[in-house]
Amino acid sequence: MSAKIGQIERISERRDWRRAARAILGLLGALCLALTPLALGACHGAATGPRDPGGPFTLVDFNGRPVDQNLLKGKWTLVFFGYTFCPDYCPTTLTMLGRTMDQLGPDKAGKTQVLFITVDPDRDTPKQLKMYLSSPAFPKNAIGLTGTPAQIAQAAKAYYAVYQKDGTGPNYTVDHTTVIYLMNPDGRFVKPIAEGLTPDEVAGQISAAMRGA
Repeated sequence: MSAKIGQIERISERRDWRRAARAILGLLGALCLALTPLALGACHGAATGPRDPGGPFTLVDFNGRPVDQNLLKGKWTLVFFGYTFCPDYCPTTLTMLGRTMDQLGPDKAGKTQVLFITVDPDRDTPKQLKMYLSSPAFPKNAIGLTGTPAQIAQAAKAYYAVYQKDGTGPNYTVDHTTVIYLMNPDGRFVKPIAEGLTPDEVAGQISAAMRGA
């Protein structure tokens, strides 16, 4: 019995560590976004001048088609870095965004899309992403993106997103930034949307951005 209790305690401690690590990465991303433009460039070790999150990327969508940053053009976009094997934050956030689209209503939701960029390209193939995002609880306008590890790293760098693999076996996890990036129809960064908001609050922020508020 004592051996089983010890095993449970170790599992619990590991889960607590993962939550703490994810919180730290989320905080790091949020702090980077909250900094002045000059400090923002330094935060990510940028070799060039300061800039907002976003920029060129080359990835593959969940239909196997190559895409780039032009995918953002013409719609309000919520860019979110995660992975399909995520045990908690990713499905919770995607469910929240699904409800956010309901709150926005058909007209505004039709002008909005969600880009789910994986931080686990080894497991998240286009087929895996498409199956995962087919959940009725997730946004119907969600598009899954993957690519090579180098392509994912470049996309994450463009958005000041950070991630780190935890574990070596087949059931490893990935700790990652939890910020959602709101981009306008020109593909430009508008604001970060923090973790923990309700669908109504997120819909309100998107609606305000659409009004230019």
